[in-house]
Amino acid sequence: MDYSTKFHTFVSYWAFYALKASEKTMAKTTKNKKYKVLDLFCGCGGISYGFEMAGYEIIGGIDFNKDATDTFKRNFPAATVVCTDITTISNEEIHNNYSGVDVIIGGPPCQGFSTANRHQKETDDPRNKLFFEYIRFVKELKPKFVLIENVRGILTRDNGYAKERITTLLKELNYELRMQVLDASDYGVPQCRKRAIMVGIRQDFLAQAFDFDRLKTSTRTTVAEAISDLYDEEKDLLNKMRKQPKATCAYQEYLKAGSEYVYDHEIHYPAEKVQERISHVPQGGNWQDVPEHLWPNNRKNRHSSAYKRLKEDSQSCTIDTGNAHSNYFHPLYNRIPSIRESARLQSFPDRFLFEGTRGSRYKQVGNAVPPLMAKAVADAIMQYFKDKR
Repeated sequence: MDYSTKFHTFVSYWAFYALKASEKTMAKTTKNKKYKVLDLFCGCGGISYGFEMAGYEIIGGIDFNKDATDTFKRNFPAATVVCTDITTISNEEIHNNYSGVDVIIGGPPCQGFSTANRHQKETDDPRNKLFFEYIRFVKELKPKFVLIENVRGILTRDNGYAKERITTLLKELNYELRMQVLDASDYGVPQCRKRAIMVGIRQDFLAQAFDFDRLKTSTRTTVAEAISDLYDEEKDLLNKMRKQPKATCAYQEYLKAGSEYVYDHEIHYPAEKVQERISHVPQGGNWQDVPEHLWPNNRKNRHSSAYKRLKEDSQSCTIDTGNAHSNYFHPLYNRIPSIRESARLQSFPDRFLFEGTRGSRYKQVGNAVPPLMAKAVADAIMQYFKDKR
């Protein structure tokens, strides 16, 4: 073999092994890749926390509520978090701050999509302004997946007109959209909470439609599993930071992981007259169990969920945003659940901390998407990324 032949043989072997090494490096990089997520109208970050638990990187969050964005910053310190009117963010800023995002998530309002408005320009309806901002971000960043969360009624409003318009708008941007009403209690959340979830796949990335059958359901979690370890804490009402009690079930182990203390568990009792009314309501009961003479006015105006007491062996009703409401009460005590108890019923672990006033923290918890439900969707989306590799 002459020198020239030896040289070319060496180069061929070198090229072969270099290619194999490169393939291994690329495979390892792909395997360890964290897909990037941008959260619009992020609130405190319920959807984002679910995606983070599923292995995604949260690169940004945008909302106009300062307390909510402060909470988001605290729990996602590496993210670029902006507290502003989203309409003031330029396209240049979108690309500078969020280029390369793989998934855009969020819950933009869609109330303006109505048959009554179908003959006027939809972008002129102020109720649609924020939804079209969501569309603008999708158009500029072209993520591989989009997720939209909304009230379940959006799918049936005006005989499905809103659903049809949202589908069409995403179709124009080359996304195939699928949607379904999910109940959080099916995914390990100790709460009956139904929300419309829409997932779109960019068709030049993957010519498929999202299949909700890919979501993995979980054993149902009860109210007692969520908060029973805190019952003994009733003796110390106003302590904002408490040592973690011992976990008594798997769900509590999830809640306590990475948190030595329990925060946001200040306990407040209402006026004595209100406590007396609540005392007559058994677990699962409501205002109808309260004696007539204890009502200061005509109780016929009350809805069926008023003064409802949670049942330990079942799931909570939908957690709302009030800290002085009369919709639901603790299963054992004559008060509303604390912020931390409410957060646990939403599936926020104890290491997730909230910023702002007491009322603001209640509102953030009540407005959030339960992280465990979001994680179920994020896990299913992740499977599509893995199938694409």
